[in-house]
Amino acid sequence: QVQLVESGGGSVQAGGSLRLSCEVSGYINSRYCMGWFRQAAGKEREGVAVIWTGGGDPIYANSAKGRFTISTDNAKKMVYLQMNSLSPEDTAMYYCAAAAAAARFWCGATWPKPSGYNYWGQGTQVTVSS
Repeated sequence: QVQLVESGGGSVQAGGSLRLSCEVSGYINSRYCMGWFRQAAGKEREGVAVIWTGGGDPIYANSAKGRFTISTDNAKKMVYLQMNSLSPEDTAMYYCAAAAAAARFWCGATWPKPSGYNYWGQGTQVTVSS
């Protein structure tokens, strides 16, 4: 069983930055697709970025490209989402998610559907004011 705990959310003004962290614990016996998803009030959950713990380039939603950076520290079992140039449209609950994947292609094959991920954190709120 994998447990995920997010932190780093908060309130920030437009143009500001936040760094979200996801601590991974529990039984980990393979490579994983580690994703960040978000859900704004009244909207469906959407993918923001995903990275395979085995290496390779991350995948980003169009809204995140050029502003957000996903990264991992496998030794520390941490996943990060650096968010720059934030706008009010980025206001949402942000979730860390994991899915076991023997190869990177699986991360892209399921992207950006949340249904492909079976481990989820509790979420961290990000609020961006104009």
